Amino acid sequence: MPGRPVPEGIRITQVGLWYVLFTVVAAVAATNTGNNALYMVVAAMLGLLVVSGVTSRHNLRRLEVVVETPAEVFANRPAELGFLLRNRSRLLPRWLLLCAVSRSSAPRLVPFLPRRGTSRGKLEMLFPRRGLHRFETAHLSSLFPLGLFKKGLRYPLAAEVLVFPEIYGAASARLGEAGRWGDDPSRRGGWGHDLHALRAFRPGDDPRGIHWKQTARTGAMVFMEREVEENRRLSIVFDNAVGELREEGPRLRFEHLVSEAATAALDYLERGFEVELVTRDTMLPFAAGHRQRWAILEALALIAPRPRSRQPIGHLSPSAPQLRLTMEPEGVTG
Repeated sequence: MPGRPVPEGIRITQVGLWYVLFTVVAAVAATNTGNNALYMVVAAMLGLLVVSGVTSRHNLRRLEVVVETPAEVFANRPAELGFLLRNRSRLLPRWLLLCAVSRSSAPRLVPFLPRRGTSRGKLEMLFPRRGLHRFETAHLSSLFPLGLFKKGLRYPLAAEVLVFPEIYGAASARLGEAGRWGDDPSRRGGWGHDLHALRAFRPGDDPRGIHWKQTARTGAMVFMEREVEENRRLSIVFDNAVGELREEGPRLRFEHLVSEAATAALDYLERGFEVELVTRDTMLPFAAGHRQRWAILEALALIAPRPRSRQPIGHLSPSAPQLRLTMEPEGVTG
């Protein structure tokens, strides 16, 4: 039935393997000697195996697992997924539980879980690729009571994590030209930081712009004109109309370009730029801040190759510097 835990079987531990070997040795010795005391020892050891199996099975019943995903997860970067383990039993606590959400991840030990109680922990994960990762089941196993066997159950789990592209330490794209654009003087009068010119004060001018030293020196009101500063903007154009990528090389190059786009976007957003992202799938207009950061990372996490097209890509802003990323041999152009 949906929602019920599914058994995963029993795996013997190293301690359990030695225990079984000693049991076999004791059984052989009892058979050869006919010693009643040895028969009693063998019976006790076999009975302990049965009790261990039954107790271990009960230790995994009436549990509930909830996974708490972090806000941001990047490919090939360690991440921690929070989990909450709840004991729904009203009578008995649970001991020596191992929790994992993937067979490739290291399980986390929960030594004690009180009745009707909860336990929180962190699972260390490493996602090798970007995109949407779903966790269908949580893997719970028990070492209780003696650690001879590890019995497991798969509990249903409806959780998913959106993994953002890998971020490089420094983008290998040629970002130098784009980086010179920003709050640079435009040699036009306006409101900025750099001085443009001094002129006579006119009716309607802002009194805050009066140059008092020159006014006192000349005896006439002198007004300071400042240079207008251009908006700090960068347009990232990623043409994902690359056709079907059947070979490993082109696929790796495509993923590299996705990471280049993400790295450049984060770099310039952190420097206060307004960034837009233009692809064959979507166009995110110029914006800054955390929302734009999230929107760009989400779009790049889910971007996929599209059939080749000769149509121009989206609507481009001619006034802003562009960072173009394509699969062409010349690579990235600024």
